[in-house]
Amino acid sequence: MTSGSRSPDASLTQDQSFVATSDKGLRYPLGHFAPAAGTLHRLEGGVRWARIRMPGSLGHINCWLIDDDGGVAVVDTGMNLAMCREDWDAILSGDLADTRITRVFGTHFHPDHIGLAGMLAKRFDAPVWMTRGEWLTIQLARLDARDDMPEEVLTLRRAAGWSEHEIEAGKAEGWGRLRDIIAPLPLGYHRIRDGDALSFDGAPWRVVVGSGHSPEHACLLNEAAGVMIAGDQVLPRISSNVSLGITEPDADPLGEWFASIEKLKGLPADLLILPAHGDPFHGLHPRLDALRDEHRERLDALEALIAEAPRRAVDCFEVLFRRKIDGKVRGLATGEALAHLRRLEVEGRAVREVRDGCWWYHPA
Repeated sequence: MTSGSRSPDASLTQDQSFVATSDKGLRYPLGHFAPAAGTLHRLEGGVRWARIRMPGSLGHINCWLIDDDGGVAVVDTGMNLAMCREDWDAILSGDLADTRITRVFGTHFHPDHIGLAGMLAKRFDAPVWMTRGEWLTIQLARLDARDDMPEEVLTLRRAAGWSEHEIEAGKAEGWGRLRDIIAPLPLGYHRIRDGDALSFDGAPWRVVVGSGHSPEHACLLNEAAGVMIAGDQVLPRISSNVSLGITEPDADPLGEWFASIEKLKGLPADLLILPAHGDPFHGLHPRLDALRDEHRERLDALEALIAEAPRRAVDCFEVLFRRKIDGKVRGLATGEALAHLRRLEVEGRAVREVRDGCWWYHPA
């Protein structure tokens, strides 16, 4: 297991977008209660809740434990950092003393979700369950570690409008830092797919896959109990980061995000949503509408901006985010700006022109 000695910043946590979205119409049945670090709280549907501490503005990740075959299955784990390991040590010696972990689920590949999956899997000889897209993505991210920033990344940053000074400053980041905060994973895993039927202690659950924030994000739904573990696919007060990156620069992640929102609107409206960050809530459909509408408003504002004059991705930060973007989050903000500009291209509302290595966007 790696030490995880470096504290991650927003560029590694990857979960949070930069504009708060409305939680109007949501109901929080537990209020703003959260279990204390190192303890569990029992909810409906055979689920227990752990809140694992995390550095940065989010401050925590919610991990969910489902009664399973005389033990518990863990859904998401926190990062491979001392504070997260301490919380798990307290849980395993306290509320879960003499309890077996049967399976470790990762909703998606981000380090706050699977950073300790390998540690728990090894300790309990438990298999890791993930979708193939998430498993392969994290394996690539862990293995492709370099001291130098890849030239392709520097080229993309120039295309987005980064200055040479900003590019030089960013080189110190290196590449593949995720391995610093993710414990070694087993060589094999158990694949889950959209629509898969699962059983936990005889209770029926189903895998519901979304996309946009990550390639194949798995939510777990117990429709009979009215509960869904939503990971980052639906958060109550913030939008997950939806970014275009170097791995698939011609993708349309925001289009995938919109499609996932419409898919999830086909689920029952009264589910208790168990998010990765924030409080459990009722009001899935109003929340999905707010997520969709907020991104749609940003697209309209962006289209109006490029109608005034051609813009690069970095020129769009103020209208997209309405907050100062500093060096710590510049990479994520660039990815989000590119995702929105790409969506305008796909919808036939913008055209990209390359000049001296920069991508300039103007109305179609």
